[in-house]
Amino acid sequence: MSYRAAGPETLANNALSQPAAPAHPRKSEREQLDLFQALPGGMAPRDVQDLMAYPFFSLAKSKRLAPIDFSAGTITIRVEAVPEYGMATIWDADILIWAASQIVEARDAGLKTSRLMAATPYEILTFTGRGTSLRDYERLKAALDRLQSTTVATSIRQVTERRRHRFSWINEWKETADNSGRPLGIELILPDWFYAAVLDNALVLTIDQAYFSLTGGLERWLYRIVRKHGGRQAEGWQFDVTHLYAKSGSLSPLKRFAFELRDMVRRQPLPGYHLTIHRLHGGGELLGFAPVRTSFSARESSNQKAAPASKSHRGGSHQPVDNQ
Repeated sequence: MSYRAAGPETLANNALSQPAAPAHPRKSEREQLDLFQALPGGMAPRDVQDLMAYPFFSLAKSKRLAPIDFSAGTITIRVEAVPEYGMATIWDADILIWAASQIVEARDAGLKTSRLMAATPYEILTFTGRGTSLRDYERLKAALDRLQSTTVATSIRQVTERRRHRFSWINEWKETADNSGRPLGIELILPDWFYAAVLDNALVLTIDQAYFSLTGGLERWLYRIVRKHGGRQAEGWQFDVTHLYAKSGSLSPLKRFAFELRDMVRRQPLPGYHLTIHRLHGGGELLGFAPVRTSFSARESSNQKAAPASKSHRGGSHQPVDNQ
């Protein structure tokens, strides 16, 4: 068999048929971000108002696979879970509260922040009021898995209601170790949607540290929505129970939901707020609340503005009623 050297024309054609190599290989998301190392010491917990006002998380500790579909006016939200992990829960959201608190604290101190964050499990667990045993560490990793695998599509903060921003609560996370394999901590990357909200001072509220002691999913959800809508309104606030039910994303029947609210009125578990139930003449109920004096409310009254109050009223009440 004979071989013939390729001529200039053949070489030129082959060159044209080969894809050009990129001048600079595309960097991964991690490579494009500066690493933000978690700040030491205690700090006030901060929460994002959008997460406080709308149904983004499962309120049950059991695995939830049913999606959340919520629509009100121009706001649409769909939250989906994968069978392997289930939907991120309201307890998992404590990690996002930790992240928001770190970013706000650093920004206010004039430090550079980033969506790529590094911390030790101990720092996250102690901030959120958890234990620090091996079991707690494993639960933290399970929470990170649920936050990464849960997907959200929402019109909140989009140019038009027809556009949806789709993301996961954590883009990626990993455990880090030194050269000898000794664990160093955890690194995670936050999504743009969440990070932008944290950097907007108007979209963040300080919450009571006692929030982390609330054991019930409905209690935690109600505290966040009460804190967001009422802030430190001296005259209090009221919610239509049926509307509250729609905003919760709960899988429980409305009758059970209303029963649990009445039980909370009996127990008064929310730090900083007193709950009441008002029965309407035409049927239905309103859940009312008013702030009570605590060390947290004393601090907040001097440096935190409440969320804007609705102008609507119902049933002759002189307290604002949430209808959004």
